[in-house]
Amino acid sequence: MRRSRVNASKKEKRNAGRRRDAEPMSASQLSQTAYEIETVLGRAGTPLALDEILSLVRDQFQSRSREEVSAGLSRLLEDGVAAEADGGAYRLSASAEWMAGTVAGTRSGRVFFDPDGAEGREPSYVFPQEQAESVFPGDRVRVVKLGPDGRSRVLVSLREVLEHNTREIVGTVEQRGKDYWLRPADCRIHVPVRLSGAPAVPGQAVVAAVIAQPSIGAPARAQVKEILGSADDSSVEIEMAVRRFGLPAQFSAEALEQARALPDHVLRRDCARRVDLRDIAFVTIDGEDARDFDDAVWCAPLKAGGWRLLVAIADVSWYVRPGSAIDRAAQERLTSVYFPRRVIPMLPVELSNGLCSLNPDVDRCTLVCDAVITPEGRVKAYQFYHGLIHSHARLTYTQVWSALKGEKEGRDALGAVLPDVQNLYALYKALAAERARRGAISFESRETFVQTDDQGRITAILPREHNDAHRLIEEAMLVANTCAADFLVRRRAEGLFRVHEGPTPEKLEQLRALLSGFGLSLGSGDKPTPADYEAVMRQVRGTPDEAAVQTALLRSMQRAVYSPDELGHFGLAYEYYTHFTSPIRRYPDLLVHRAIHGILTRRRYRPEVLVGWPEAAEQGFSARPGSHGVGQSAAQAAAKKGPMYKTWARLGRMCSAAERRADEASLDVTAWLKCRYMEDYRGETFEGTVSAVTPSGVYVTLNDLFVEGYVHVSNLGWDYYVFDESKSTFEGSASGEVIRCGTPLSVIVSGVDLDSRSIEFMRRDPGRKKGARRLRNGS
Repeated sequence: MRRSRVNASKKEKRNAGRRRDAEPMSASQLSQTAYEIETVLGRAGTPLALDEILSLVRDQFQSRSREEVSAGLSRLLEDGVAAEADGGAYRLSASAEWMAGTVAGTRSGRVFFDPDGAEGREPSYVFPQEQAESVFPGDRVRVVKLGPDGRSRVLVSLREVLEHNTREIVGTVEQRGKDYWLRPADCRIHVPVRLSGAPAVPGQAVVAAVIAQPSIGAPARAQVKEILGSADDSSVEIEMAVRRFGLPAQFSAEALEQARALPDHVLRRDCARRVDLRDIAFVTIDGEDARDFDDAVWCAPLKAGGWRLLVAIADVSWYVRPGSAIDRAAQERLTSVYFPRRVIPMLPVELSNGLCSLNPDVDRCTLVCDAVITPEGRVKAYQFYHGLIHSHARLTYTQVWSALKGEKEGRDALGAVLPDVQNLYALYKALAAERARRGAISFESRETFVQTDDQGRITAILPREHNDAHRLIEEAMLVANTCAADFLVRRRAEGLFRVHEGPTPEKLEQLRALLSGFGLSLGSGDKPTPADYEAVMRQVRGTPDEAAVQTALLRSMQRAVYSPDELGHFGLAYEYYTHFTSPIRRYPDLLVHRAIHGILTRRRYRPEVLVGWPEAAEQGFSARPGSHGVGQSAAQAAAKKGPMYKTWARLGRMCSAAERRADEASLDVTAWLKCRYMEDYRGETFEGTVSAVTPSGVYVTLNDLFVEGYVHVSNLGWDYYVFDESKSTFEGSASGEVIRCGTPLSVIVSGVDLDSRSIEFMRRDPGRKKGARRLRNGS
């Protein structure tokens, strides 16, 4: 009896299935089935047979009959969404193919899509506004192309989110009606975030944990996790940046315990097998506000001509052993981060300011680059060894430059070490001459620093002087870095190199167009050399166009990265280059020290990745062999890959990403402080210079305050200005006035937005200029 009832039940199901198959599908059912099939084909990314489609639809969605799937597939074929492939299979048509990639937000409000494999290229895909609020920057998604957006980009439609990568958001609490919302500090986030049970009050800066991801038409929801304080407090702004950029600010208890267990002086056992250089008058030369001293130098002339240069670098690798708690903490940070009035060090202070810092009048363990340099400024020979030094003086750039100019105050400050510094200056002149012969690019960027009061508010923005005292140390460090790179290559040791590639074809085309507006040209066709760049700079040095041309040249080049491939340094015109001289604040330098130590002790160093970094954070930081480097070719690099290549490559990407993260965090806080500073100058007029030109307006840097702001094209004046993309200029239709990089403008501070870190200017109307009116069609 029980068996007959089971058989009857199966029979009823089969009959029900037949009745459903026979019944025509509704329009909504047909659309839903077509959507399910499109999703299956999009996720697969490869042609599928009908049976495979049927199976996947049933697995991923719901039970569908063959007839239903056939009907849905027919709809997709009719609409051109799907197409037949070889062997009776089906695929999405070329125009409907799904693409996987990453969401990228912008301060302007537009949200872009970066397809996998397109790292480093200009964004060409953009989400429609209604979908821009449904994804966070960094989310992994699949999209489909919709068509042109009218601005030389392609609209894409979100199909599915593969991976959510935003777990916490830093921002300011706002109240709208009875609800509390979070205004993200990251202006690239355009997702509405509603707070649930907010314990904070409006105006407070908080860290909120995302408890529900956004979707189309629905905001994200978050819960306050930490209250940082008032969003108007400059110290709170730094705390917001620390959390927003994910900067590790606290050392683990184990790392601190290890650091405190270290002695505060060099022990006798530390001196074993070290060359005793304590009788040599090493000095450190740094800025007045420096607290950690990585490098000390000494120089003497040789009887046969030329110089002997000793560069002693803090032997951090002696105290930070691989795999230790301190090493793990350093690898989490990978670099020190510098804010106004605060530093987040890579190493605990017991090391960074104490045992590893080359402070005056104390013994310190070092790794020494001992180089012989010819009268022409070329390195003739070098060696590396472990040394023990005793710094004879802590000098500042101001003191050294004063002494080199012959001023009594500076000469008195240097005292007994003055002759050694003069030797160093003579060596610098030879190195600078060799630099020119080598064809390296010599940029003189105008760096600034901010003065703050006790509350952290800016009181002044001042230019940082850059003179020969800075340059002689820079050239000495370049000698040590190039010798370290050459040492690794000659000994066939794996390590990290500092790779700087030349311009991409797209950037090169833009640069040539911009230079033509200044009456300049760049030599060597599609593969310009550093010497070609330097030749352009020589033509504009000392002219009003110098800053604008230098900015254009800098923007045309790629960002330097860390890589195990010795591909050379384009800007410095070196075949091999690495970072060796700052192991207290840069992890790649520490890794190079370990590689050199491995060579010296005949125990090759095998690095290890100790911490987990998200793969997405590392994207775009790999060197691309063969673009415009001055080192070896891609084939040569591939042939030399050792057993630990993948680990070195991963560490290189991590170090490059951490460097970018630190720069962005520091610049973000400085931009916020500058905005706060400029709030007091609303409505005031300043003289400035155009520093960049975009299709919608120009950026202007104020001459006296060193602050950059934006002038929209509608605020350029009474004329109608037309943008010339080929020349990166605006031209007035009636006046014929041309505005380009380097053009002086008088501007009024019209707006300041702390959230977006942006300052708005409007041009002080120059008045109507006489001249024949030109029609837009050129007639």
